[in-house]
Amino acid sequence: MHGFTGSKDDPRLEAVARALAARDLDVLAYDARGHHASEGVCTLGDLERLDVAAAVAAARERAERVVTVGASMGAIAVLRYAAEDPDLAGVVSVSSPALWRLPRNARALLATALTRTRLGRLVAARRLHVRISPDWRDPDPPRTLAARIRSPLAVVHGREDRLVPPSEAALLVSVAPNGRLFLVPGMGHAFDAAAVPAIVEAVAWTLSAS
Repeated sequence: MHGFTGSKDDPRLEAVARALAARDLDVLAYDARGHHASEGVCTLGDLERLDVAAAVAAARERAERVVTVGASMGAIAVLRYAAEDPDLAGVVSVSSPALWRLPRNARALLATALTRTRLGRLVAARRLHVRISPDWRDPDPPRTLAARIRSPLAVVHGREDRLVPPSEAALLVSVAPNGRLFLVPGMGHAFDAAAVPAIVEAVAWTLSAS
């Protein structure tokens, strides 16, 4: 699943899909709620778990083993779903935070302005084709979710991530019952080009570990 403001047609997501398909793996991608062609409003990884559930149900109609892959907001969504589904073959989290905190830099401030202010949400809808819910429920943070996941959990994170520090990835792995950290040199945030080989390796690891 893509991250905030992304889509199934994002070239970076398509690069990941092609790399997985080259390993004879079927890939199902979609626009999350509130993004581009999908209806509804974006809840930053909370109700997006229902999108993941629908995608997993569709995937299980044609495959016995399903691995969920999500980046940033998409990672939060797949973690939230996986905490309730012990039958997943694996979970790959890319660039997920562990706690609800952001660094004090320009990119984090922009993300906050887009999601937490009325003007920001208006700009997101008109310019980025993302409709954001004004409500924030303060749900369980990803670290709490990771502790409940029984499937193999691969945590892929970039050493150069300026939005979510690599230390957050270590927190996720530290609580996961069956987790492994893939810390990638030269990788930034989410579906960065440098992330592609690591994501492919992470998916392969979850399948071998389940």
